[in-house]
Amino acid sequence: MGYHRLLTHRAYQVPKWIEYFLAICGTMALEGGPIFWVATHRVHHQFSDKDGDPHTPRDGKWWSHIVWMLVGDVTHCDTEACARYAPDMITDRFHMWLSKYHYVPLVVVSLLLLVFGGLPFLLWGTFFRVAAGLHATWLVNSATHLWGNRRFPTRDDSRNNMLVALVTFGEGWHNNHHAHPTSARHGLAWYEIDITWMTIWLLKTLGLAAKVKTAKLTRVAGTKAA
Repeated sequence: MGYHRLLTHRAYQVPKWIEYFLAICGTMALEGGPIFWVATHRVHHQFSDKDGDPHTPRDGKWWSHIVWMLVGDVTHCDTEACARYAPDMITDRFHMWLSKYHYVPLVVVSLLLLVFGGLPFLLWGTFFRVAAGLHATWLVNSATHLWGNRRFPTRDDSRNNMLVALVTFGEGWHNNHHAHPTSARHGLAWYEIDITWMTIWLLKTLGLAAKVKTAKLTRVAGTKAA
């Protein structure tokens, strides 16, 4: 909702305080700062499943799932790449600061969990949560480019995977996303559960989200899409 649909694809707009709050929440997933994440994901879309894609399964299933994060070029230290692919981010002083000190929110929350809940709170609230979240996110990079249905004839291997969608709050409708990358709604049919879209829709209903972009389709799998 934050790093991906808001910051990377600018599929909707929210007040800055909400944008910054979502960015802080993004750092809690231990996937680096917002500028690094946005730049890497935009590179993925430009070269999806081709030379230059940082995590395509065509280089290996495990490469796309986890190995690329360990030994691949993920642009985390490439200032030039970040400036090229995330020019809208590097002009924001808060995002610059958060990208430099992205570990701070997680460390602070972890210490609070330890102080107020002891080791069990720390293990469940940080270590287990982060590990589960990382693998769920990595499944979007790996599984949704390997297994599932293809509604749209995109120029990559993206697929819609219901199981991945369930554990990632809607990110598993990946073929839909690659066909319409700036759409805030990934689940385009009534049966494609997309909790992230529901949350964005709620913000829009409350007047906290504007310029919400959705795929303009006349009919999707027997159901009209917004």
